[in-house]
Amino acid sequence: MRRLFPSTPDPAAAAESFTDREWSLDELADAYAYPPGEPVWLRANMVASLDGAAHHGGRSKPLSSEADMRVFGVLRGLADAVVVGAETVRQEGYRPARARDAFAARRAAAGQTPAPAVVVLSAGLDLDFTLPLFSAPLTPTLLVTGALAPEERVRAARKAGVEVIVAGEAAGADPARMRTALAERGLTRLLTEGGPTLLGRITAAGALDELCLSIAPRVVVGDAPRIMGGGVALETPADFALESVLEEAGFLYTRYRRP
Repeated sequence: MRRLFPSTPDPAAAAESFTDREWSLDELADAYAYPPGEPVWLRANMVASLDGAAHHGGRSKPLSSEADMRVFGVLRGLADAVVVGAETVRQEGYRPARARDAFAARRAAAGQTPAPAVVVLSAGLDLDFTLPLFSAPLTPTLLVTGALAPEERVRAARKAGVEVIVAGEAAGADPARMRTALAERGLTRLLTEGGPTLLGRITAAGALDELCLSIAPRVVVGDAPRIMGGGVALETPADFALESVLEEAGFLYTRYRRP
């Protein structure tokens, strides 16, 4: 892996940074560290093909790589909570986040739980609460919905021991209120892994602070969605500023922040 952007004024450091070599987990963790002093920070991690597809055959794995999975693991290792949509949980077969020895000391020093919590956003709560994600997580999974969610499904979740957070007056959760509700529980370093519908709603609500986008040197054609969708559109395109670019084997690992 090598850094393409930003450059550094120190020629010796630049030569080391721009050399194609394997980065340690600590180096990647430092490169992707959450900005200090922010009361809550929500970043997204997504992968896309050269032709803009967010997945192939309903799954993101065909677009990924070994380095992409390292970045994926580092981003999880830094987060207090991983926010996902219910459809992604069903499509990707989500399991609880696991504790990793490589991040144990870093997480302990930051006052974090051994593994990040998984936060599932769902309007209909059409989920199997007997799955390990809900029944056997190291850190309890949270379910976030709106006030108009089906009452019988809310009761079923709570009966299964799942904490349900109501954040919004509609059937689904309001992204801004979701951020606040999680921050009140001490979950301030947030990571969303989509899917496209959830990420589109979060971005349209102005709740996204940072986008970590892996660009795969592959094309898939077809009609797969973009990384943001959900039937919502911004009145005016929102600007994001380029923070960094890493590269390995043709994959680009970009970071963009809201100015």
